[in-house]
Amino acid sequence: MNSNIFDLTTWTTAIHDWLTEFIPEWSAILLESIVVALIIITLYAVFAIALIYMERKVCAFFQCRIGPNRVGKWGLLQVFGDVFKMLTKEIIRMRKSDRFLHDLAPYLVVTASMLTFACLPWNKGGQVLDFNVGVFFFIAVSGIGVVGILMAGLGSNSKYPMIGSIRAGAQLISYEISIGITMLTMVALSGTMQISEIVQQQADQGWNIVRGHIPALIAFLIFLIAGNAECNRGPFDLPEGESELTAGYHTEYSGMHFGYYYLAEYLNLFICAAMASTIFLGGWAPLHIAGLDGFNEVMNYIPGVVWFVGKTFFILVLLLWERWTFPRLRIDHILSLEWKYLMPISLLNLLLMALVVTLGLGINV
Repeated sequence: MNSNIFDLTTWTTAIHDWLTEFIPEWSAILLESIVVALIIITLYAVFAIALIYMERKVCAFFQCRIGPNRVGKWGLLQVFGDVFKMLTKEIIRMRKSDRFLHDLAPYLVVTASMLTFACLPWNKGGQVLDFNVGVFFFIAVSGIGVVGILMAGLGSNSKYPMIGSIRAGAQLISYEISIGITMLTMVALSGTMQISEIVQQQADQGWNIVRGHIPALIAFLIFLIAGNAECNRGPFDLPEGESELTAGYHTEYSGMHFGYYYLAEYLNLFICAAMASTIFLGGWAPLHIAGLDGFNEVMNYIPGVVWFVGKTFFILVLLLWERWTFPRLRIDHILSLEWKYLMPISLLNLLLMALVVTLGLGINV
């Protein structure tokens, strides 16, 4: 079974070698970096637009209505109209706000989101940032967004943004613990923190959610719950509670400054789903079933990026299902859920996974 027929490493190496024939190597690296940055920004915008439209339709389905259907076929151009409106709106700054913090905060949130976006393994050989401590780097840079949210509340010099940012800080810092422990659980199963190696191992031995037994399934469920909380998504959207705080920490933002927060929220949702598909469902690795060589060979002919995006959108549906099913929680309930339930269960689950690995109980598919 050959799952490497769509390996992009050969292409990227060939392009680099071709460029170095005409220009110095440092110039080739600089040019490649610029092209990769443009690709990341383009994908960032495309997936944000797709997710906004997807959520509106899923929300409409759960509420027994149609959703956007006026602008363009099936309402496909509605999001583009909203983006154009956002781009043309005036950026208003409050008179008594801290202008430096107020202006810097949205850029910090988007930067953190783009750094984590660059960690995603789209295909074999198709990952921008791939360190031997990739999981640690992913968790570290994702925490930068919390600083941007706290700066938004402090810099706005307004009570609603301040309360929203305090809530967000308490919530995100709390649920990062469960996110980190669940990812560490899968690192214990894989034996490596390099994201590309985690996916390659699943391509060879089977998806982690299958070969990791019950601990992997428990970690997957906790990741979905904590991931929604990390993205400030319902039922964990207290930092933006419209009925209480108008719009929470971005109440005083307008124009594209507000748009950056809006953009980052949806891309963080995509990143959460993408990382779940990477460490639990094999990422770009195709579906293989032991004993069905013909079926496995057919699966190998589906490009890895198709597998990755397909799995990610499957998890996105689960996350949207979670949001539009459960009512908004109180802030004390949110923190109790993490500190009294999810974190202790995550720690016990990590211990259980360590036993599974030590006793050699993993399943090879």
